[in-house]
Amino acid sequence: MVKQIEEREQCVHLLVANAGIGGPKAEPDKEDAGELKDKLWEAESVEEWNETYSTDVTSVYFTTVAFLPLLQAAIKPKGSGEKFSSSVITTSSMSGIMRHAQGHFAYNAAKGATVHLTKLMSAEFMKAGVRVNSVAPGYFPSEMTTKTSDDRQKSDLPAEKVADKGHVPQMRGGRDEEMSRAMLMLATNTYVNGQILVVDGGVLNTISS
Repeated sequence: MVKQIEEREQCVHLLVANAGIGGPKAEPDKEDAGELKDKLWEAESVEEWNETYSTDVTSVYFTTVAFLPLLQAAIKPKGSGEKFSSSVITTSSMSGIMRHAQGHFAYNAAKGATVHLTKLMSAEFMKAGVRVNSVAPGYFPSEMTTKTSDDRQKSDLPAEKVADKGHVPQMRGGRDEEMSRAMLMLATNTYVNGQILVVDGGVLNTISS
């Protein structure tokens, strides 16, 4: 993909690493350790854990590394002496920040790794002039969260389904424009680097992070 883009473009100003899968789910609701072990062991597999980590973390790292030369090529002096900025935005999750497993140990652990990877890349890639930040969504409609989409690849997340969770102060899922404003801020504000911008409707105010 990088080679194909290099044939058409001189540089890339913005890379969004947005791939993600939910992974296996197993609610840790047993008090007996033996029953807890059996439930978690049967519901999850090493292969599913590895697939989740590969998609949610490994792909983020290697995609960003592959695009570094094109991203650096976007940094050109402007008339004022200021430089254009190239930027990477990863998609992490509120789930990678909270202590509640939500029944997805693999997903939450992978998103926690994405959060830390963002900080590592931000610190290390500064010398190449590339900013790296992350947006950490809460409940937003997507094919991953709703399992469906229409002919425009849009998904529907009913407000009552989110409200029933009991820990979302806004009592609804996020909207497209709320995510786009967060992405635009991270993409255009050259004074922001290495930050995790949580857009969750206040969930982390009610669940320990």
